[in-house]
This record gives sequence, structure tokens and C-alpha cells, in this order.
Amino acid sequence: MAITVPFDLSYEFEVKAGAAEVFSVLADVPTSASHFPKVDKLVDLGGNSYRWELQKVGTAQVHIQTIYASTYVADRKKLTVRWTPVKGVGNAQIGGNWTITDKQHSTHILLHIEGEINVPLPGLMKMLVVPVVTGENEKLVEKYIANLIERFGGEV
Repeated sequence: MAITVPFDLSYEFEVKAGAAEVFSVLADVPTSASHFPKVDKLVDLGGNSYRWELQKVGTAQVHIQTIYASTYVADRKKLTVRWTPVKGVGNAQIGGNWTITDKQHSTHILLHIEGEINVPLPGLMKMLVVPVVTGENEKLVEKYIANLIERFGGEV
């Protein structure tokens, strides 16, 4: 039995770095992933698909490890990076996109991530598990954004 935890996150921020630099970092999945906290492994599956294996969270008796794969498409002209879930890999399905806008003296960035994580726990634990998984997910993404802001010279 598993509990499915859906999520839909959107973030917007502006950094000092130029749009070309921002795009280069975000379009290069290993470089971008190096800023994401608690990544245990990033495995290149070929065809611009990557399997993310995050570190286990929880106790020795009860823990969660998020594993998923996505295929990435970067469009330099539109300054976008999109990813779609690879079915049948891991315990999560995650997709999303970066939208980058050149503001001449700064770069505006939109991040949207959506998907679901399947947690192998009894349904009776849903009331406890959903807020914990959701909160942990949000903290990881917010730390990721903070790391990227630092990489891009700070927020405007």
C-alpha cells in the first residue's frame, strides 16, 4: 500500500546574472542539479533523461527516498527548460519548467514544478505523511533556489 502525495509549486525571482549565464546553468542538468540539496545520485540515462536519487529522509525504521527520472528539453531561443516525467522509474513523477526573461540589467526567473510522490506507507498514515512530505519538498526547492540565487550573484 502506498500514499500518493501530489504537489504543484511555483516560484518567481530575479537575479543579477545575465540571461545567457542563467540559461547555461539551468539547461545543463548536472550543473543545475549540483545546486539541489540532498541529491545522492544523478544518473545520466541518455537522451537528455536523468534519474534523480535523493538522500533518504526519516528514521532507520521509517524513511522516504525520492527517486524519479525526467527528460529535459532546453530551448535557447525561448530561454526555457522543460522536463517531463519518465514513466516507470522510481517512486515519483515530476515535471516542470524554467522560464527565463532577460531584463537587460538582471534576469527574471520563473520555476514551476508539479508531480506526485508515492510513499510506501499504509493509508492510515496519510494525515501525518502528506504534510511532512509536502513540507520537506518545499524546503528542498526553496534551498535549491537560494543556492541558485547565490550562484547568480544575488537577488535583485
